[in-house]
Amino acid sequence: MTTFVRPLSVLLVLLAFSGCSRSDSPAAGAAAGGAAPAAKPAGGTKFVSVGTAPPGGAFFVVGGALSEVLAEKKGERKWNVTSEATMGSQENIRRLARGELDFAVSNAAITYFAVRGEGEWAAKQEVRAVVTLAPNIAFFLTPTKSGVKRIADFRGKRVVVGPAGSGMEAFIQPLLAAHGVTYKDFTPLQGTQTAAVDMLSDGSAVAAFLGGAVPTASITQACSSQEIFFIPFDDAAKKDLIAKYPFFNPATIPAKTYPGQNEAFEALNTGSMHFITGAKADDELVYEVTKTIYENREAVVAKHAAGRAINPQNAARNTGTPFHPGAIRYYKEIGIWKE
Repeated sequence: MTTFVRPLSVLLVLLAFSGCSRSDSPAAGAAAGGAAPAAKPAGGTKFVSVGTAPPGGAFFVVGGALSEVLAEKKGERKWNVTSEATMGSQENIRRLARGELDFAVSNAAITYFAVRGEGEWAAKQEVRAVVTLAPNIAFFLTPTKSGVKRIADFRGKRVVVGPAGSGMEAFIQPLLAAHGVTYKDFTPLQGTQTAAVDMLSDGSAVAAFLGGAVPTASITQACSSQEIFFIPFDDAAKKDLIAKYPFFNPATIPAKTYPGQNEAFEALNTGSMHFITGAKADDELVYEVTKTIYENREAVVAKHAAGRAINPQNAARNTGTPFHPGAIRYYKEIGIWKE
């Protein structure tokens, strides 16, 4: 599939990948004030903290939207809800496991390996899922003139694989492996989505892995600056990934989503955004938070389109991270929990 050049000025923002950052710096912890989660001051009010991501991406906005809805729709519940800008999924997971946050947003692929203590995680991180949110639709694209037609063609070339320390290796490396390719076969370049589009434009990279919520601004920008080819996933590789990892799901990008995209493109959900908590979080608190979010999902949609994913088919969908008992209790009550 090919896209053709059209003049268009687009404000480029980081979307779903903004929530994949790794830093777990002392400064971030200091910014949180080191407060214990769900603290109970005089009067019985609970302070409920929500970790998001750096400003500029969807995780930051969606995390803030969920926090606002919890605060606005608390009813008689004595909650004082605050959202904190963090460095993203990896910091959020570590701080939840340490009891420094109550809830957070994360990429489901990163959480999958964290709870298993696999990949770059030295030990199992004790966190649990609460709500499955919007999909992260991502794929490799290349200028048509590059001649690259498949992932196997990356050998010996320069390819942008995401920001340094972003945690995106959690889904990129399995994806490459399914196509018989590793980082040793090409030169992996680190860069934001903004930088990736620039590198495609000036020829310093032959391909880039881009995506997030659909439409993704960086892909729109790339398709507006030159003729772009969306590199297809091998059917057998895609089936293998979906069978092996529950965070991979098929996803179709409708025709005309991006400039010059005349046909639908069969992509992959490479790890949905999801709302998570610590394994030891209070069951009643998690139950009430899950109930409040689900029953007020239209209020979330009013703040960010990702709220549409809070629906009977998706909210309790398994992405490989065990759900917290408090969330399971609510989903069973409303009849959407699948054993």
